[in-house]
Amino acid sequence: MPAEPTSLPETLRWSGDERGRLFLLDQTLLPNEVREVEMTDLAQLCDAIRRLVVRGAPALGVAGAYGLVLALRDVRADDADDFLGRAREAAATLAHARPTAVNLPGALARMIRRAEREATSRRTPDDLLRALLDEARTLEAEERAAGERMGALGAELLADGMGVITHCNAGALCTVGLGTALAPLYVAHRQSKRLRVFADETRPLFQGSRLTAWELARAGLDVTLITDNMAGSVLARGWAHAVLVGADRIARNGDVANKIGTYPLAVLAARHGVPFYVVAPLSTFDPRCARGADIPIEEREPREVTHPGGVSVAPQGLRVFNPAFDVTPAELVRAIVTEAGVIERPDERSVGAALRAAGRLS
Repeated sequence: MPAEPTSLPETLRWSGDERGRLFLLDQTLLPNEVREVEMTDLAQLCDAIRRLVVRGAPALGVAGAYGLVLALRDVRADDADDFLGRAREAAATLAHARPTAVNLPGALARMIRRAEREATSRRTPDDLLRALLDEARTLEAEERAAGERMGALGAELLADGMGVITHCNAGALCTVGLGTALAPLYVAHRQSKRLRVFADETRPLFQGSRLTAWELARAGLDVTLITDNMAGSVLARGWAHAVLVGADRIARNGDVANKIGTYPLAVLAARHGVPFYVVAPLSTFDPRCARGADIPIEEREPREVTHPGGVSVAPQGLRVFNPAFDVTPAELVRAIVTEAGVIERPDERSVGAALRAAGRLS
């Protein structure tokens, strides 16, 4: 049966009014256990973001927006100015939880701008808190709509019978809807297109095997799990006709930061003449970053490499290099699929035009 959004996992949800509760699907437990956890305060949410309980650029943005409401729901501010000061402090703390995905600081900056606008009307702290919840819900709705639109545009690039390679997780688990790079697969599946998906396991944290393969199989798609170093063999055999990946930050010239291992996959795709597509909402573009070299790359704990799944696979005391992301040059990207349209052969001119049309670049 075609996959419907209702069959996809719910990454996060806010329950109640402005003093309600935030729940996250704990992605560190998947695929063995499906458990929702309640966030009770700012420190717990920051820890959850760092530990990848919630992850994926769009989901981090929405989680951060609701997280700001969570951080302020029990604050007893003297007036609007006091509330704004506390809001800025909480936003700064959240924004530093993970440095690479631009959606998190972008969403928080948007929330602060909304609070500042409301404060000019002599609103009370309670009024400002309600406005922040409204903004977070608006952001969530926009991301859901963006996923549907990217899915529709991306599905036009996929023909019946195609094989597709994915990397990391860019589906429902990284967003609040269909996803980014997996959204075209879900829409194509609705259209009864028969696709064969090859999911890179995505070491060292196995987001491809634990998350992507899990949600694709759950939605009824044909998915084959491969280790990262098998992608070349799949391409060489002619089994894959496109590569679809998401993004955590896209520079103004079209360079793309995504999960580590994306860059070599792009090189392999180019070597075999297979189109390499990035699917990402406009909220993932960073107009302040001129090129990929300007994007901060998070480095994570060595234990993620030396102890996958808690099992030691390396000598003790070994030096480890563990960047969470790499940068794929724009020249290797056939197109970037956004909710506003498809940017063919992205470069500074075409990306700039898209951002200006969206009002994100002057």
